[in-house]
Amino acid sequence: MELTGKLKEAFNAQVTMELTAAAVYRQLSIDMEALDLPGIAGWFKAQSAEEEVHAEKFIAHMLDRDATPLLGTIKAQTKHVTTVLEAFEASLAHEKKVSGAIRDLYRLASSTDDIDALPLLSWFIDEQIEEESTVSAIISRIKLIGNDGNGILRLDEELGGRSTQA
Repeated sequence: MELTGKLKEAFNAQVTMELTAAAVYRQLSIDMEALDLPGIAGWFKAQSAEEEVHAEKFIAHMLDRDATPLLGTIKAQTKHVTTVLEAFEASLAHEKKVSGAIRDLYRLASSTDDIDALPLLSWFIDEQIEEESTVSAIISRIKLIGNDGNGILRLDEELGGRSTQA
């Protein structure tokens, strides 16, 4: 089934949103590197790579359905974050925005009876639940740590264990 109309436009916008998320996460990685937190920087860099994989999933779906994606404007962050908490709060806000967009896509696919899009969108709904949960848990831990430098360094070491390969 060819992907057309409003759903095609919405998928196009989602590709751009996923690539924007990759840019946002890459900037957060840079900001954490500037704070000499290589583990947390690596976690954000891995997240950036994962967002690129998400964009590729949408691109592949569109191409499989005879719709050629056209990338929109990718806007990264416009200011630096200066604390670990600020970085993860920015992450959570962005994940919530992406989650909302995915749910809107699901609703649109359902309302247009596009059952071919639903399996992909269901996968993304599950993924977004996991993303928000993970970042929320990290934020809770950061709040428990507070200004304890040793705690931040332990978190840095732990999050640095994440592979940067998507």
